[in-house]
Amino acid sequence: MALSRLERAQVWLLKAVTEVLVIVFRFFSPRRPALSGKKLPPVRNPLLLMSATQLAKNIRRKEVSSVEVVQAYIDRIQEVNPFVNAVVKDRFAAALQEAAQVDKLIEEETGGEEVLEDRLPLLGVPLSVKESYALQGMPFTTGLVSRRGIVATVDAPPVALLKRAGAIPLGVTNTSELCMWYESHNHIYGITNNPYDLGRIPGGSSGGEGSILGAAGSVIGVGSDIGGSIRMPCFFNGIFGHKTTPGVVSCENQYPPSSGRQEEYLSSGPMCRYAEDLLPMLKIMAGPRVDMLSLNTKVDLKKLRFFTIPHDGGSPLTTPVSKELVDIQRKVAERLEADLGVKVQEVHFPELRYSFQIWDTYMVLPDKEGKPPQMFAELMGEPGRPAWPLWELLKWMIGRSDHTLAAIAVGLIEMTRMSKTPSSIIQMKEKLQKEVDELLGADGVFLYPSHPKVAPKHHHPLLRPFDFSYTGIINMLGLPVTQCPLGVGEEGLPLGVQVVAGKLQDHLTLAVALHLEKTFGGWKDPGAN
Repeated sequence: MALSRLERAQVWLLKAVTEVLVIVFRFFSPRRPALSGKKLPPVRNPLLLMSATQLAKNIRRKEVSSVEVVQAYIDRIQEVNPFVNAVVKDRFAAALQEAAQVDKLIEEETGGEEVLEDRLPLLGVPLSVKESYALQGMPFTTGLVSRRGIVATVDAPPVALLKRAGAIPLGVTNTSELCMWYESHNHIYGITNNPYDLGRIPGGSSGGEGSILGAAGSVIGVGSDIGGSIRMPCFFNGIFGHKTTPGVVSCENQYPPSSGRQEEYLSSGPMCRYAEDLLPMLKIMAGPRVDMLSLNTKVDLKKLRFFTIPHDGGSPLTTPVSKELVDIQRKVAERLEADLGVKVQEVHFPELRYSFQIWDTYMVLPDKEGKPPQMFAELMGEPGRPAWPLWELLKWMIGRSDHTLAAIAVGLIEMTRMSKTPSSIIQMKEKLQKEVDELLGADGVFLYPSHPKVAPKHHHPLLRPFDFSYTGIINMLGLPVTQCPLGVGEEGLPLGVQVVAGKLQDHLTLAVALHLEKTFGGWKDPGAN
């Protein structure tokens, strides 16, 4: 189905806006000191090389104290955070006090290890939290200068559930401004770096989480995802992440809140270095809705149907998928066939060429009462009047804007939207939804690129702002997806793939993630030689 003349004009306008922003950035952006030659120190403490599941078991068995584990992670954060700028506010003193209370509780427990495991499965394990989640007593700004000084008075439900399971928050991590860009940079906390190459991005909006997890400064974390904000940081930083089926894990007490129909596409989920932590974390974070998923069902991978989609079919807005990512996805398919005796079928959907247009159209649809979502320019201007992106661009050029160029770009792109919802895009999405749902059923899984390229250099997303469409389209389809690391490529940067299943079939992608970790080795220490 071809785009109309008006829709083709919109594509041209989007490209033109992007090119203007790139020219402005090259002329007016301040130069940053070169970081590419510096490297993170390697992991030396063996406690940092254990999964959260294993740490919790060892703590319950008194083989190691929670204080020792928490102190090991505090030491690592203090060692790597000057390089990556991922943790933007810590609570180390409180965390050590809580760890001491955990150790005392274990000493006094008379019911045995099994009782503790059932009641407090993450007892004594450190946790990092994306700053856009409410964590009581911690900053809650989402990088918006006008929210500087705002402190959370409650815990967001997933955070509260993890704390109730015994996890100990160490601090909050950086995001993109208002969580709407895939580079984590704002004018409160600055820019976050990728632990594998400090001159490259860690992704966004959960980029602080991805960076500190990839740097071994955390073992488990919490992210949110409406266009790839869990999966891109996990891909760029070589870790695991899971975007849940929407509606399972609560998205309350995040900023900005969803509006319009956005709650249908927004998901909260776990981020971690070890695949075995995904399932227990999701069981905890799902809380009262855990029974919506079949997380206790044993998965026989040999009985699943596997598919691979190598690219989006050639969208004029996205970068072609690099050869090394095409090759690694092909190797995954070959290994699944060799290991499991299955057939991985290559499929193509022409509608994927319009992934950005579908994502952009559905993000602004009104809710059931006809109320449209809050405009990004309104969020930028809170608590006052909406921001005027063109004016903010002029202010940015002379160093007077409180907003990043990326946020201003989102505001400008918002201005290019057509006032009337394009029926052709709605039809494309409905057709794609029907075809994908029929393909997957309850036992199908497909592989899809996480991004067209490995982690870009800082600010390069301005050159290719629509490449997030590879993750964003999965949000619009409402599907669960696990991001899996696949080692590092020729530049020493993480490779990876998205593993997607049908709605509410989250357990399938989590099982595939465990297999891929064994096959490809999972997370790699960025400081190792």
